Amino acid sequence: MIEPKRVEALERPVAEGEPLFLNRELSWLEFNARVLHEAEDPDNPLLERLKFIAIFDSNLDEFFMKRVGGLKQQIASNVRDLGADGEGTPRQQLAQINASVRPTVARQRRLLNQDLLPLLRQHGLEILSWDELRASERRHLCEEFDRLIFPVLTPLAVDPAHPFPFISNVSLSLAVAVKVPGEGQLPRFARVKAPHILPRWVQVPKTLRYVPLEELISHNLDRLFPGMEIVESACFRVTRNADVHRNEETAEDLLEVIQEELRERRFATVVRLETSKGMSKWMTGLLCEQLEISEAEVYEVEGPLALKDLMSLASEAPLPSLRFRPWVPVTQPRLVFDTGEETEIFRAIDEGDILVHHPYDSFATSVQRFIETAADDPKVFAIKQTLYRTSAGSPNMQALIRAAEARKQIAVTVEIKARFDEAANIEWAEALENVGAHVCYGMVGLKTHAKVALVVRQDGDTLRRYVHVATGNYNPETAKLYTDVGLFTSDAAISHDALQLFNMLTGFVHQPQFEKLLVAPVSMRQRFLEMIAREAEHAREGRGGHIIAKMNALDDKQMAEALYEASVAGVEIDLIVRGICRLRPGLPGQSETIRVISIVGRLLEHARIFYFANGGSPRYYIGSADWMSRNLDARVEAAVPIEDPRLQEEVQAILDLQLADNCKAWDMRSDGSYVQRRPSPGEEPRCSQDLLMQRALEKVGR
Repeated sequence: MIEPKRVEALERPVAEGEPLFLNRELSWLEFNARVLHEAEDPDNPLLERLKFIAIFDSNLDEFFMKRVGGLKQQIASNVRDLGADGEGTPRQQLAQINASVRPTVARQRRLLNQDLLPLLRQHGLEILSWDELRASERRHLCEEFDRLIFPVLTPLAVDPAHPFPFISNVSLSLAVAVKVPGEGQLPRFARVKAPHILPRWVQVPKTLRYVPLEELISHNLDRLFPGMEIVESACFRVTRNADVHRNEETAEDLLEVIQEELRERRFATVVRLETSKGMSKWMTGLLCEQLEISEAEVYEVEGPLALKDLMSLASEAPLPSLRFRPWVPVTQPRLVFDTGEETEIFRAIDEGDILVHHPYDSFATSVQRFIETAADDPKVFAIKQTLYRTSAGSPNMQALIRAAEARKQIAVTVEIKARFDEAANIEWAEALENVGAHVCYGMVGLKTHAKVALVVRQDGDTLRRYVHVATGNYNPETAKLYTDVGLFTSDAAISHDALQLFNMLTGFVHQPQFEKLLVAPVSMRQRFLEMIAREAEHAREGRGGHIIAKMNALDDKQMAEALYEASVAGVEIDLIVRGICRLRPGLPGQSETIRVISIVGRLLEHARIFYFANGGSPRYYIGSADWMSRNLDARVEAAVPIEDPRLQEEVQAILDLQLADNCKAWDMRSDGSYVQRRPSPGEEPRCSQDLLMQRALEKVGR
């Protein structure tokens, strides 16, 4: 095992009254700043840096929709609670967010405009303003505008006969001021939406030169307002609150409730207005008045709006040398079959538990094969599965539909409350119901976030059960980009627990009991607290104690307090937390033995892994839950033990490599800030994601 680096603790005691918990929103913004750093890192290929610009922007959109929207709702409800961190009321937190976001967005824009775009231009890829185009290129694009864009546009005037139009969430619009030539009246306002069905980046033929769609529209406004004088035009974009909830307890039909939520979200309050640089004060004032927001919620930016749209440009540009070397997942060695018969996957699971780690191990030849084989195997009688997020055209869903059509017993819990995937999940649920599958929408008041599949197959005179429990969604697209682990097992106790879990989701179970699975909100919180307390007891009795926990976020106060108590008892605690972490490491007398790192790299760290030394009899778990209040109390989650010593070694190797990362790991300080690790002079670089790719190739002899 490589000894991980340690960050020095603060050389001062905790001041009396000093909060032990960091602000959740500011902790998340620290994470997104680490994403932006990947765009700044010159060691990353240029197009990958452009992708990180897009990811940063997309993340910020979601943050405003969910978190800022929620804070504004609290203000509207007159909430004045200071919160566990003691850092302020909702109104004060909004001010802190504003103070953090503005300089970071400015940093993003400087990076794009002053560094990345000039560097990309050296490789022939250009995003141009209208003035930078050649005369011949302008003529051609004007012809393209008349042919392909003009018929789709709808100018919307604002006057006594035309009220201010509805502005949809995160849509791109042009604010236009026009007047009759020669008349002295004040300009009139109109809005032109840049439809999302049109390409955002309009390409000059046979080149890698692109013009933003809104640029092309703005320089052809005379076609939309013939005979009028164009006084001014500028781009704007609104972000609306997505934190809209209805009371499930009184609902007669949960599906109707969620559909109504989606309708309400379209018209929810505006939480941010972005404008292009140079928009006049009167036009900004008009938008603020009509959208019912203050000037404090206006973000004026340099360059194109909606930079998340750079993802398509970065993904499609034919410049492979400017990307990461492609990674092709390998087939897990236990799932390589000589005969080619798909049903051998069940025999392989019978021979012993199998651990897969995506995207190092192929999702297609493991999880997808498991579901598709079960759907087509005549010996399979039933498939039960939870679905939180999946892909368009999902092969998993198509397999379940095929299995239902073959009259297998198909029971699927589709989570129609998965934020921003509600509409897609409703469509899949209806498609499954139409072919006779049993579809339920989980439990009232709880989201079903567990990642579990159960297959019942005939084996001679008996029925055998095969289970897959994972940390990631059944989504072949995200499985290429998210790091997740999963376990295939036919263990009797685990399969019985899985059956009990599905009965709990689809029927009525009074006081469910689980032998091996940790299930939220039934037993998971209590079991984790017991294991943390047991480590503290081992430490107090001189047997040492060690906890390693890898997750996406840690915000639950009770879990953090338990870790603080364990640290005081002398337990060594290593936390690998990608995003939010409200616990403060390295506080003298409080958390001196707690170390926190965050890994941000080309792949999104998504796996949840938990290790407890347990006095020499180690316990390992993988599962779907972070140590967040919502996961432990308001979601159905599942974590499964890894009991096979060989698989425990595999899990430990993952943790060891990540703890020793000196390239993409960031050490968290007690004040909530982060410092990126760098190899010391003469030290070998250790990027855990690269090393895990190398390790996967070595396993298959490549």
